[in-house]
Amino acid sequence: MATIEIGKDDFKDIVSKEGIVILHWWAVWCGPCHSFVPVFEQASEQYPDIRFGKIDIEKEPELADAFAVRSLPTVMALRDGFMLFERAGEPSAAELEELIRQVRALDMNEVRKRVVELRTQQ
Repeated sequence: MATIEIGKDDFKDIVSKEGIVILHWWAVWCGPCHSFVPVFEQASEQYPDIRFGKIDIEKEPELADAFAVRSLPTVMALRDGFMLFERAGEPSAAELEELIRQVRALDMNEVRKRVVELRTQQ
């Protein structure tokens, strides 16, 4: 699956579905964002079962504010609607592959259980 452009109108629908979503927050003026694009695009071709989305913070400032994106590029990983990872900076291809490996390896039943436990403690 190729990388898709994500906006506020389709964001919730895309990230709340079952499965893995990798997000690349970027801007036209961001040099490191542009140098990360080939790595991100290659991963999107290599892992067709994962949704890869890019969000232009200039076009989607409300989303960027909602997720407190302050540095670019920022990469986020979600699975089954749960935010699992967020990092500002330009990951290498190996780092992105390792992130994908770790997100795939998670036992989502344990994640859900832990979220319920944390919510009841609050």
